[in-house]
Amino acid sequence: MPTEKQPSHPKLKLWPLFLRTSRDFRGQLLIALISMIACFIFLFTVPMITRSMLDQLSGEQPDTYFRLISVFIPADFDSDAVLYASLGISALLIVIVTALAGVFVFLRGRAIAAAAEGMARRLRDTLMDHINHLPIGFHQRFDTGDLIQRCTSDIETFRVFISGQIIEIGRAILMLIIVTPILLSLDVKMTGIAMLTMPLLLISAVLFFGRVKVMFQEVDESEAALTTVLQENLTGIRVVRAFARQDFERQKFGGANARFRDENQRLMRFLGFYYGASDIVCLFQVGLILFIGAQWVLADEMTVGTLFAFITYESMIIWPIRHMGRVLTDSGKAVVALRRLSEILSEPVESNTERAVHQPLKGGIKLSHVNFRFEPTKPVLSDVSLTIAPGETVALMGPPGSGKSTLLQLLLRLEDQDSGTIWLDDHSLNEVSRKSIRHQIGVVLQESFLFAGTIGENLRIGRTTADDEALRAAAATADILETIDGLPNGFATHVGERGVTLSGGQRQRLSIARALLKDPAILILDDALSAVDTDTEASILANLKVLRQEKTTIIVAHRLSTIMQADRIFVLEDGKIAQAGNHQTLSQTQGIYQDLCVLQGQVQREIVSQRDTKELPA
Repeated sequence: MPTEKQPSHPKLKLWPLFLRTSRDFRGQLLIALISMIACFIFLFTVPMITRSMLDQLSGEQPDTYFRLISVFIPADFDSDAVLYASLGISALLIVIVTALAGVFVFLRGRAIAAAAEGMARRLRDTLMDHINHLPIGFHQRFDTGDLIQRCTSDIETFRVFISGQIIEIGRAILMLIIVTPILLSLDVKMTGIAMLTMPLLLISAVLFFGRVKVMFQEVDESEAALTTVLQENLTGIRVVRAFARQDFERQKFGGANARFRDENQRLMRFLGFYYGASDIVCLFQVGLILFIGAQWVLADEMTVGTLFAFITYESMIIWPIRHMGRVLTDSGKAVVALRRLSEILSEPVESNTERAVHQPLKGGIKLSHVNFRFEPTKPVLSDVSLTIAPGETVALMGPPGSGKSTLLQLLLRLEDQDSGTIWLDDHSLNEVSRKSIRHQIGVVLQESFLFAGTIGENLRIGRTTADDEALRAAAATADILETIDGLPNGFATHVGERGVTLSGGQRQRLSIARALLKDPAILILDDALSAVDTDTEASILANLKVLRQEKTTIIVAHRLSTIMQADRIFVLEDGKIAQAGNHQTLSQTQGIYQDLCVLQGQVQREIVSQRDTKELPA
């Protein structure tokens, strides 16, 4: 049955992604909004209290506020005592109101911080889970450094936006909505002057946002390139040292670092120009109010208290409006970050709707006319058909690029065939879930990867409940038990990142033990003995032969000593099965296998001859 290609999914819209991420945190966001409104209500009363007292000190007629607080002043007080008492009450009110505003500032900060951290954590978990379920082709296309950048820096940009800038947007809007009616109630003409530069600030902020968003994306991409270079250098540090490539790598890193610096400097210059120009506009606006207001005060057209209130309210509103440029900058960063995250989240994951296989597999494998290609014009496997009986040990061999590893990827459903059918026992491979299949297959890949942790933790990856006895039995079969027991902490010994503290042969044998510990129905060894010596290889193969009499084993190798004991050998060439048979038959049949026998036999004879020559007495 041909495999259906998964349809390409449209990119996630940013707003639905935000809503989905904030689903369980809207209560905190609402608390933050209510707290912010309450804070503004208390803060906006302070200039009005101060205005009334200044007007009272300058001899103006008592206003509503002064008449209200007069209720708390004894009637027998003279005018000076009344003034001092009203000043004391006003000072106390300002302290109380400011303290209440501070309480709501705390509640706002606490709620928005909880929402931001929770949303960032959910986004990290979602992204990590999604990446772990993406097909292998995705990971072959994307740089690891770029993925790290998206999982760390981009999510941090989103968190900072939620925790700080989204509140600033609400603050500027609320201030404009609340302050404007207050200013109009004080003086309509002065309100017009106070709002003179607001359109200019808003328009410049919007234009600035459109430009800086593009610049930030360039900075983000250059930082991702820098992270990729650094990650590759640290991962391949042994190769760098072995080939004395330190100077080249330094220059390579320096080039990426210079690009990142140049993009950042260009962004900073643009930010500096915007902030400098907007500061001049804001200060001009405050100065204009002060100048015109002073003229009106001298002409008795405005009170000193009203002028003070206008200057205070103008400062309270104009700087947040000016700050909208910075807010929009971080909004642009957040938009770019969310877009980069949505690119990953919109990638289709491996299908998981197929039925699961719960009963243990017997290990029978059948391929019927299987075809596969990575590129449309370059087939990797062409019309491959073969049958492997349960409990049979087969070997795959052939020159590099002949399709051996690709065939194993199809069995693991890391890739799906373009056409043809693959059967495991009586199950069509494409009709059963990948997870249930992989649970019953033990695999040792060409690259023996170990995680940073203890040896025991690495071995238990496929079977977390394995006891110490099973652990030792698997290690003994892989001929690594004696080595582990010789370590200071045995199975509790920590191995470095990617297992760098171990030799290549030790990593391979630990990988074999890890696969054996699963007790899988099918064991796949993809060039898994290439880093061990011939004696160790013979010991491991002998142990496997005894252990896996009823289990299916597939071996990919190039050494004759590894594959000659297999029940059958399939020789691949150019994505097709060129020969099939056991060692005895193929070694006597003209073809690739016989040529390999001749070549390796000749090399072996030369090695023995040179050894014997050295041992002869002089």
